[in-house]
Amino acid sequence: MKIEFLNSESDTVVPNSDRSGILLIRKYRFSVGFCKISLDLDRFNRMSIEIVLNGDVYFGDVKGMIPHGKGKYTWSDGTVYEGCWEEGKMTGDGRITWSSGASYEGDFSGGYLDGFGKLTNPDGSIYIGSWRLNNQHGLGRKQYINSDVYDGSWKEGVHEGNGKYAWANGNLYIGNWKGGSMCGRGVMKWLNGDLFDGHWSNGYRHGSGVYRFADGSYYFGMWTKGLKDGQGMFYPAGSRSRSSRRIGKTKVLLSPSSSFSSDRFKDMKRSISRSLSEKISINGFFRDSGRISSKRVSLEEDRRIGGSAHANTDILSDEGESEVDDITVVCEREYIQGVLIKEITKNHDGPSYKREQPKFHIEEMKRKSSADIFKGHKSYYLMLNLQLGIRYTVGKLTPVPLREVRHSDFGERARLRMYFPKKGSQLTPPHSSVDFYWKDYCPMVFRNLRELFKLDAAEYMMSICGGDDGLRELSSPGKSGSIFYLSHDDKFFIKTLRTSELKVLLKMLPSYYNHVQAHDNTLITKFYGIHEITLKCGKKVQFVVMGNMFYTELRIHRRYDLKGSHQGRSTNKDDIKEGTTLKDLDLAYDFHMDKSLRDALFKQIHLDCAFLESQQIIDYSLLLGLHFRAPEHLKAHLVAPDAFHRPQKTPANDSSTCHTDLSIPPKGLLLVTHEPSSVNTAPGPHSRGSTMRAYSVGDKEVDLLLPGTARLRVQLGVNMPAQANHKVSQDISGSPDAELFEVYDVVLYLGLIDILQEYNMRKKIEHAYKSVRHDPMSISVADPKFYSKRFCSFLEKVFPADI
Repeated sequence: MKIEFLNSESDTVVPNSDRSGILLIRKYRFSVGFCKISLDLDRFNRMSIEIVLNGDVYFGDVKGMIPHGKGKYTWSDGTVYEGCWEEGKMTGDGRITWSSGASYEGDFSGGYLDGFGKLTNPDGSIYIGSWRLNNQHGLGRKQYINSDVYDGSWKEGVHEGNGKYAWANGNLYIGNWKGGSMCGRGVMKWLNGDLFDGHWSNGYRHGSGVYRFADGSYYFGMWTKGLKDGQGMFYPAGSRSRSSRRIGKTKVLLSPSSSFSSDRFKDMKRSISRSLSEKISINGFFRDSGRISSKRVSLEEDRRIGGSAHANTDILSDEGESEVDDITVVCEREYIQGVLIKEITKNHDGPSYKREQPKFHIEEMKRKSSADIFKGHKSYYLMLNLQLGIRYTVGKLTPVPLREVRHSDFGERARLRMYFPKKGSQLTPPHSSVDFYWKDYCPMVFRNLRELFKLDAAEYMMSICGGDDGLRELSSPGKSGSIFYLSHDDKFFIKTLRTSELKVLLKMLPSYYNHVQAHDNTLITKFYGIHEITLKCGKKVQFVVMGNMFYTELRIHRRYDLKGSHQGRSTNKDDIKEGTTLKDLDLAYDFHMDKSLRDALFKQIHLDCAFLESQQIIDYSLLLGLHFRAPEHLKAHLVAPDAFHRPQKTPANDSSTCHTDLSIPPKGLLLVTHEPSSVNTAPGPHSRGSTMRAYSVGDKEVDLLLPGTARLRVQLGVNMPAQANHKVSQDISGSPDAELFEVYDVVLYLGLIDILQEYNMRKKIEHAYKSVRHDPMSISVADPKFYSKRFCSFLEKVFPADI
C-alpha cells in the first residue's frame, strides 16, 4: 500500500474526561488510491478513522482498516447509519435514516435489520417489533397511514400466525393469518354489531361457522369464498322464549388488552438473540454490502385489508360451541354459492323442544366424509409408514437420470424393498412408528409416469408426506371395503388394494403406460405409485396413489358415480348427506355444452373405453362433479327444450364470448379466447392436456370466465362449462301439454374410475346368477364389450348432442 502524506503531523491538546491529565491526540491524513483517510491516535494508541470513498463517508472505530465498533456512515444519497459495526457489517444497536425520510432504530445483524426495532415510514405508518433479514418476522405491531392497526405475528413481511387487526372504522378481527390474508380460525366483529365466528381462507369466510346478526338472529352453516354454500340452520331473532343467547366464551391468543406496550417490547428485545453474519472484506463493504435499500425496507406499501361490514375478514374463537335456549322456530336452509335454494321452517313448542335441545359445534359442520388421522387412531402408524416409504422411494429415485422404461421395469419382480426399523439404520431414519418392511412396485415406471403427468417430485412428497395435518381417512369406504386416504392439500387419493386388484394393475401397467403416453387428455384415473407395507406379524397392506379429480378451487355441489346400469343404482334418500356420491337413477339432469367440447369429450371416452375393453375390465364408472354457478348467475328459468343452447359460430376474428339463441337467458359461464398469461397453466393432479378448442368462438383455444373469479383453463374433464337441464314435473309446471325445464349454469369435473375389476370367472358366475333374477340389460356386471357399449350409450343421453 502506498501512503502519501498530505501534510505534516499535528498535535492537539484536549481536556481528558477522566481528570487524569491532558489527552494528546495525533491526527494524520493520507490517501490510498481514490480513498482519503484521516487517523486519530490518542496516547493509549486507540484509533478512529475517517474514510471518504466516492462521496460516501465513514467515521468511527476500525479493525484492520474495516469498520468495527461504533461509527457513522453517510452515503452519497443522504442515507445515514450511526451505530455498532462488526467486521464491516452493521451489527448491534443502531439507527439508519434513508434519504426518503424513513428511519429505523433497533437491532442489526450482518448488515440487515434483524432483531427488534422500530421503523417509521415517510407516510407516517409505524412498525414496532421483530425483524429478520430486513423483513418483519415474529411479533410486531404496525399502525397504518389510515389508522388501521395490526398487532400480532408476522412472517417474511406479511401477517402470518395469530393476530388482531383493528380497522379505523371500528371493525375488528382476531384470529389466524396466512400469507397476509385471514386464513384459519377467526372472529370478525363489525361496527354494526354483526359477528362471525368460524373458518376463513384467503380473506374470505370459508368453511364452517356461525354468523350472529345485530338483531339477535343466528345462522350456523358453511361458507365458500364469503358466500353461504351448503346446508345450515337459521334461528330468527325472538324465536325462543328466553332472550338470553350465548356463543360460548371466546378465547383468543391476542386480546384487545394485549396490545404491545413499550415495556413489553423491552422484555421482548432482551429475549431476542442476535445472529452474526459471515465476515466479509472491506471491499465488499464499500461496494454495497453494508447498505440497506430503503426501497426494500422502509417504503413498504400499506395494505388496507378491508373495513366494511361486507369485507371478507376473519375471526378466532374458542371451542366453537354455541348454545340456543328454548328455540321455537328453526329454519333449515340450503344455499348454492350464496343463493337460497331450499328452506324448511319448523315450529316447536318450547318445553318439548327444550328436552331435545342440541348443542351446535362449528367443527361438526365440516365435511363429514373424512377424518383427520391422529395419534392413537388405528390408521396412524399405517399413515406414518406410508409417508416414510414414499419419502424414501421418491428421494432415492429423483437424482437418478430419467430414461425410457424397459420391459424389466414392469411386473412383480420390478420392485424396491427396504426395512425400516424403529431405531433407524444406515439407510433409513429413526421414526416413531413400528418396524415395517416397505416395497415399492415398478418404481422406474411410476417415476416416468409422474414426469409424464408433469408432477414435481418435491410437490408430490410435500402433499403426501409434508405438513402438520398428515392424511385424512375417508369415512365411507364403499362396497369393496377399501380404505381411502386424502392428502392434506386434497390433491391425492390413496386407496388400499386387494391382492386381486394389485395383480390386475400390475398386469395392465405396460398397456396403461402406453395409453396415457399416447393420449394427453385421457380421462382414466392417474396412478402415481403402488406400495406395500408388511408388519413383523406378517400382515400386508397394499396401496395405490391416485389423483383427486375434484381438486379445484370451486366447490363441488353434487357428485355422481355413473355406470350406465339400473339395478341397485339409486341412493336411499335417508342416507343422502352433503358430499354423498349419488348414482345413475339419482341423476335428474342432462348437460348441454359447446359442440367442440362435447365432440372432444366423447372421442376420448370411446378411446378410453376401447382400452379398458381390451384389458377385459368392467365395473368402471364416470365420476362426475357439478359446481353450480352462483349467486347472480344461478338459473331457475323455464324454457322449451328445443329453444335451448343453439350455438352460433362467431367470426374467426371475434374473440368475444360465446353467444346462443336469444331465447336463452343470459349466461353466467362465458368462453373466452385462451390467454396463457391470464390463467394458471400449472397442471393439476387430474389433467395435463392442452387447452380445449370451442366451436362457439371460432374453434379457438378457450378459457372459462367466471364473473367475479379468476379465469380458469378449460381442459378435458376439468373446468368444463355446461348448462344443466332439469325437467319440471307437470304437477309443478301446471301445464300438461308443455315440457318445461329448469336451466342451471354448471362447471363439470369428470373422469373414469374403478378400472381394476377384471371380467374373471367369478364375475361370469355372478352375471349368470343375476341374469336369472333381473333383466340382463340392467345389471352392472356384464362382459367387457357389452359393458363398454352400454356405458357409452348412457353417457350420450346424459350429454345429448344439440341439433
